[in-house]
Amino acid sequence: MSTAPLNDLIGALVPDVERLVERHLSTTKTWYPHEYVPWDRAVDTDPRAQWDADASPLPSGVRAALVVNLLTEDNLPYYFESIHRLFANDVWRSWAKRWTAEEMRHSIVIRDYITVTHAVDLVALEDARMQQVSRGEVPQPDHAVDGLVYVALQELATRIAHRNTGALLDDEVGYKVMARVAADENLHYLFYRDLVSAALEVDPSTMMHAIERQVREFEMPGTGIPNFSALASEIAATGIYDFSLHHSQVLVPVVLRHWNIEALEGLDAEAEQARDRIVAYINRVGSIAERMAQRRAAKLAGASA
Repeated sequence: MSTAPLNDLIGALVPDVERLVERHLSTTKTWYPHEYVPWDRAVDTDPRAQWDADASPLPSGVRAALVVNLLTEDNLPYYFESIHRLFANDVWRSWAKRWTAEEMRHSIVIRDYITVTHAVDLVALEDARMQQVSRGEVPQPDHAVDGLVYVALQELATRIAHRNTGALLDDEVGYKVMARVAADENLHYLFYRDLVSAALEVDPSTMMHAIERQVREFEMPGTGIPNFSALASEIAATGIYDFSLHHSQVLVPVVLRHWNIEALEGLDAEAEQARDRIVAYINRVGSIAERMAQRRAAKLAGASA
């Protein structure tokens, strides 16, 4: 793929970036991580004490989600590196710096909450952080247009995972922590979602190919976390984020409804074929998700019988 048309497309989006940054700054709210942390609970538990999983009131899937949510946020330097590489324009990079500053608060508040509540094994958590950040492994889209699509889908997926984790903590303070983080992720999602919409108006064929690649190859940003597959399986089993949610709350509402790819006009022949493949893939994911949900429901019914 020639980079010249891609650079032209990214350059054409500069006015949209400026508009959406202004919208973001007028919408976002300043908040302070230390105001959300239940510091008084630090006297009820000793974070230096040896971890006892049997004494934890949290299901293992919820603990796994806390670990993955935090370690994902900890890998921030490498997300910034990727975005800085993909978008060379000063306007884009100003946004990336603002985004980075906001994202950094997420790891601060989640880590402080986990520490004072001793919600997970803090030694294992730090060991995992060292491994992950030392690796610096993150999804690496090849082109800026792929990066736009990826971050739009990823920010929404992350918002869903954070909010669902908070809902299962059975702790009002923990819920507020995760809801606050999820609110930021939602604003970031809206920024990228609407940039993709603008790009579809400029060059629908190029964007259709990018959407196909990212829909079919999508992976959560936590892939560099030690034992990520096992943790992801626990998270899915708990219902925090799974195949079904990815289909019903990400692919369908964003790709099919908001970007409305089935009604998009002005595509070349290859992009038309890419659209057909996207729709077929999303329908296939939906069928698989439905079968998985049915098997899970049957398993739960058998366990309660």
